[in-house]
Amino acid sequence: MSIERSVRLIAGSLVVISLALGYFVSGYWLLLTLFVGINLFQSALTGFCPAEMILRHFGVGSPQRSASKDVSSVGAIDKSSPLLR
Repeated sequence: MSIERSVRLIAGSLVVISLALGYFVSGYWLLLTLFVGINLFQSALTGFCPAEMILRHFGVGSPQRSASKDVSSVGAIDKSSPLLR
């Protein structure tokens, strides 16, 4: 998963969780929604995103070749295989 998708997932989760907590527990939880919104706004304007830095530190979005993502060899026949000789 890319860093951008991870940031969106975290931001969306925090908004939904804080809205639920604001409704069921205390209205002060809505401040978390405000914080997330302000952070997304400033990130769009400046390109600086603290969540992105934290995710990079933990290795999210590192370039790794995944077998499930490599579709270039799907259906390809390896002609050098001894079974095809």
